[in-house]
Amino acid sequence: MSFDSLGLSEPLLRAVNELGYSSPTPIQLQAIPAVLKGGDLLAGAQTGTGKTAGFTLPILQRLSQLAPVTGGAKRPVRALILTPTRELAAQVEESVRAYGKYLKLRSTVMFGGVGINPQIEALRRGVDIVVATPGRLLDHMQQKTIDVSKLEILVLDEADRMLDMGFIHEIKRVLARLPEKRQNLLFSATFSDEIKALADGLLDSPALIEVARRNTTAETVEQKIHPVDRDRKRELLTHLIRTNNWFQVLVFTRTKHGANRLAEQLGKDGISALAIHGNKSQSARARALTEFKNQTLQVLVATDIAARGIDIDQLPHVVNFDLPKVPEGYVHRIGRTGRAGAEGEAVSLVCVDEHQLLRDIERLIKGPIPHEVIPGFEPDPNAKPEPIQRRSQGRGQAQGRQAPRNGEARPNGEARRNGEPRRDGGRPSGEARPANGNNGGQPARDGRNNGKPAANPGALLGGRRNAERSSNRGR
Repeated sequence: MSFDSLGLSEPLLRAVNELGYSSPTPIQLQAIPAVLKGGDLLAGAQTGTGKTAGFTLPILQRLSQLAPVTGGAKRPVRALILTPTRELAAQVEESVRAYGKYLKLRSTVMFGGVGINPQIEALRRGVDIVVATPGRLLDHMQQKTIDVSKLEILVLDEADRMLDMGFIHEIKRVLARLPEKRQNLLFSATFSDEIKALADGLLDSPALIEVARRNTTAETVEQKIHPVDRDRKRELLTHLIRTNNWFQVLVFTRTKHGANRLAEQLGKDGISALAIHGNKSQSARARALTEFKNQTLQVLVATDIAARGIDIDQLPHVVNFDLPKVPEGYVHRIGRTGRAGAEGEAVSLVCVDEHQLLRDIERLIKGPIPHEVIPGFEPDPNAKPEPIQRRSQGRGQAQGRQAPRNGEARPNGEARRNGEPRRDGGRPSGEARPANGNNGGQPARDGRNNGKPAANPGALLGGRRNAERSSNRGR
């Protein structure tokens, strides 16, 4: 089946064809017609399946065909796409511009870490589509530099990650300011019970699409576990890169400190590597991503949050230098490769400390991951596990850890927010804080217990017809 059969207009089909796409992916086959009908949508699809085009194409079509509801000369914001991270926001807005190049629609992207004035100027000139991270969007809302009173379409992209990062309260504040009548689209890489609860509070009789079994990994990704002693992980990684002549390798670490240290060590081994994480400036992160995509950088070492939004066609290798503390993170990580039907390889270097994490991952994906011991790197069978949290900031540091500086490398490897400046100009909204006097042991997450998401996001949000709509009318 081709894109021509989905009801898209000629300008959109021309742009899609110029970008080299001929056949829609399964998520696009189902999502595009559903969005074009104008109803709400709950879509569960693995990352890399083409879900960005699944909502950007029909949104562009609807906005180009429907006259804006406005009483003034300035064009209103008609579509809002919320994403969890800066990189993903930039990537989505780039797709909006690429697909809409032959349409008379304007878009802009807004995220923290960069100056707000150019964003204000873009809004002043008038835009149809805004792609934003929640923190920076709330900055604009508080400063009254954005008017969303005429909004027609809202998208929550990678909603599961938004919950993981603790954005539920920001989302609630945004929803309270939106018009009551709008189309809502919720896209998620994993399709958990928490996502269903969120959908219950947000969506109105949504169409349901799930193109992959819940919390599955792509069949095109070859997964492998290499058991190794904790102190030989870096040596084994260097061996694998050199022996197999790997290039364009995305390596995940659990902490920012670990990412910096590993990139530096790989550089000493003669392997070009850079680290990206929340403590890096936006320009440094963008530069590293550009070099990695252009294949002038051999290895990109990333934390989970910073790697969100990396979209590279046919990325061949993903390495879990550290296993994620949250098993769903494994699905997100290895979803960076094997995208849109391409083949990829996901390798995890697992030491004795991580055996329980590995069991949790295998339970989630409902199957064992093949093990292969590399000759010369056989793990010590008598090695004793060490608690991962005591080691998360690296050896030689005090075990009574201080809270990480901007929330990305929390003990469980997740960030509560994405490090955007807070409205009051004080501590960035992504900065971690010790939980209730526990000296930074388990961080508080907006009232959650032990860093876990709220049990019922839908209840926290409230139904579209009650709390939020009442709040909407009261503004």
